[in-house]
Amino acid sequence: MPTGSVLDEFARSIDVGVLSTEQFLRVLETLHMLDATGSGIELSSLSTEVLAEVVGAASKEQLRALARHPQLRALFLEEVFRRMADHFNAERAGDADIVVTWRFPNGDDHDRYQTVIEDGRCVSTADCVLTPDTTITAPFEDFLRVATGNARPASQFVRGKLRVKGDYTPAVRMLSFFDLPGAA
Repeated sequence: MPTGSVLDEFARSIDVGVLSTEQFLRVLETLHMLDATGSGIELSSLSTEVLAEVVGAASKEQLRALARHPQLRALFLEEVFRRMADHFNAERAGDADIVVTWRFPNGDDHDRYQTVIEDGRCVSTADCVLTPDTTITAPFEDFLRVATGNARPASQFVRGKLRVKGDYTPAVRMLSFFDLPGAA
């Protein structure tokens, strides 16, 4: 049964930059299919660092195609939000009490997630039931680059890639509470 390190080695052996957009999606679809069939290859075992490397190596068009692919889009969003707690730095957060709703345009609608930081903990979910202090709206591909450390949050705010509705301060503060894996 493959471990995360075997899947990491496989992912690192692929030169994402030479793949066409179609080939990039086909590799991810195949891995997702193997994951769904219980083959022992689980995308969730891919290390965050390698996931960040794959995103960093992907072209804008490859990430846009990923954003348009319903299953892979959902998979990547779920993985990023599942991993948030692992990269949360409670010491930096201090006594912060913040609720952020995330919105990702998807056709005429939005995918939504919510991140709650309180009592030194971080919990993210697709159940957006709390009233947010702030709402951040971002294109999927820009959010994915920020979440994997392949783009700086501050520059994305300035460029309008991350848009804030509500109080701007919690959004900026909250992004500094995470140890992002990649290097922008």
